[in-house]
Amino acid sequence: MNPPPQSSAESSTARTGSDAADATAEGELAAYRLRRERELNSLYTTARSLTALGEVDEVLHSIVRHAHELIGSDFAYLSLLDAEGYLTVRASAGTISSEFSSGRMPPGTGLGGRVIESGAPFWVSNYRKAQGLPHDPVFDLLVPREGLMALLGVPLMVGERAIGALFAADRTERPFEKDEVALFSAFAGHAAVALNNARLYEESRVSLRRLEDAYRTIEDQVTTMERAAAVHEALTHAVLTGGGPGDIAQLLVEHLRGTVTVRDRDDEVLAIRFPRGRDGDADQKVPPGTPADTHPDVPPDMPRDAARDMPSDVPRDVCEEARDTGRCVSTQGADGYFRSVVAVRPGGNHFGFLSLARRAAPEPADVRMLERSAQIMGLLFLMRDARAEAEERVRGELLMELMSRSPLHPAQRDRALARGVDVDHLDVLVVVDCPERTASEVVRQLKPLSTERAGLAGEYLGRPTMLLHADDVEDVARTLHRRLRRTLGVPVLVVADRIAGERSRAFTLTQRCVKVIRSLGENDRGASAQQYGMYALAFDPDRSGDLDRFLADSIGTLLEYDRRRSTGLVATATAYFAHSGNLSRTARALHVHLNTLLKRLDRIGSLLGEDWRSPDSALRLQLALRLHELRAAVDESAPDTGG
Repeated sequence: MNPPPQSSAESSTARTGSDAADATAEGELAAYRLRRERELNSLYTTARSLTALGEVDEVLHSIVRHAHELIGSDFAYLSLLDAEGYLTVRASAGTISSEFSSGRMPPGTGLGGRVIESGAPFWVSNYRKAQGLPHDPVFDLLVPREGLMALLGVPLMVGERAIGALFAADRTERPFEKDEVALFSAFAGHAAVALNNARLYEESRVSLRRLEDAYRTIEDQVTTMERAAAVHEALTHAVLTGGGPGDIAQLLVEHLRGTVTVRDRDDEVLAIRFPRGRDGDADQKVPPGTPADTHPDVPPDMPRDAARDMPSDVPRDVCEEARDTGRCVSTQGADGYFRSVVAVRPGGNHFGFLSLARRAAPEPADVRMLERSAQIMGLLFLMRDARAEAEERVRGELLMELMSRSPLHPAQRDRALARGVDVDHLDVLVVVDCPERTASEVVRQLKPLSTERAGLAGEYLGRPTMLLHADDVEDVARTLHRRLRRTLGVPVLVVADRIAGERSRAFTLTQRCVKVIRSLGENDRGASAQQYGMYALAFDPDRSGDLDRFLADSIGTLLEYDRRRSTGLVATATAYFAHSGNLSRTARALHVHLNTLLKRLDRIGSLLGEDWRSPDSALRLQLALRLHELRAAVDESAPDTGG
């Protein structure tokens, strides 16, 4: 059956409807094309803006901001894989929960885990009800707080490796169109490139920064080494050109900007130098405890308070630690000053301390400089001691040669003159006795005193001995005693005698006189042998015959009686006169009964005569007994071998 023919009106209406549909389709297509053009234009504009950024954090926040604007979702966030494989939120836009912005998803869980594993986009219209995803309970607690419902995730790929994921989320349930997914994926591709570039840029900057730091460190080390080499050269030059502890201390002050102190093995200050110090005696002795503001090295323009604020003392325990370890030890005091000390111990022998005091803490380079300076100081002390030892050896040899009976060879005289000693003018001999110090210790203190007086000092036959020239023998004995008493710190006997004839005979007389003086109860004085001339019979060996005759005439019978019968009449008579004839005190001193004492006194009277207690006889007898006692004290010592 043929269709009924249409009228012209119906035909016109049909054409109009078809045209309208075509027009609508064309309009929608045009609108779609315009929207896609705007989206693509926005995509490329965003991509260009991302490539212009350099900081990683800045790129991250820019990515989520543009993603939020591009896709038109409620919020967007970006997560990166950390070292443990967790997806950690690094940036977000449009979120309202601070906890969500710090979320962390374990590997293989959630929508992000699916995106990372597949390397492809994935979305759900309702995240809470999505059954195909392994949920993380911690992250699921954050979902309702943020109101997350629909979620789209796309991977951030660098080559074939996913470094994270970019998410777009809505708070209402809805699907994501293919165009949205494609657009978001394309944006994520550009974002990944920008993020990777930012990472590379940051790594390059970090590497450059490290390289610059390393270069600066090398420069600092080179500067430090050059500075240390310059200081070492200056210190070595100071030592080799005859400089002293003060010169080394001054060099350190100029480089370390602090108070530098040099102490010897006896803790005596050899030199102390202050910052801005004036030139002075390099080896100026400073008594321990001298206030800084009275020291000659304090600059005249420095205020007294400032000078007093320049400490140099180091705690004793710090010094002990430095000496035990051999390294520099530093400590900060209650006054805020840092005190650093290093022991001067070349060859393991302790020579003293080198210390630095200043406000600033010592740097490693300062510590090395102090330790190296201590080594140089040790070299200085070794050289000084070597010179002193050689000089002392020569002077000691000269002393021994002069004390012998043989005349000096002309070469020996010349050697003495080269040291400022005219042997023909050495007319006084000094002997020192100090039981509390060894002979070598006394000689060490005696030698500089002999140098001051153009004399010679040394050890002769076990006695500290000195040869010098002096007009007043008693005065030189007192002066030497005063100096030695101060340096030795213990009682000391100093006896001087004018040389008449052989020097060896003068030595014998003087050292025997020392024994007589000590027997008389003196142990700390300076005197001449002439002051004890009345006892010359006891210490002059040339007069031993006179002494023998005097003793034989005076107490010979008592001595013989005691020898034959082993009695103590001589001791009894000595005690009797020592206690002024008091019988009770004499008996107690002898530890005998009074009757025993009376019997002994009667026996003495029968041997010497009944008038032995008369004034004239008693005076002669007392002198004889005293001389006998002194001779015994002299003879019981080591035998004299000096003549």
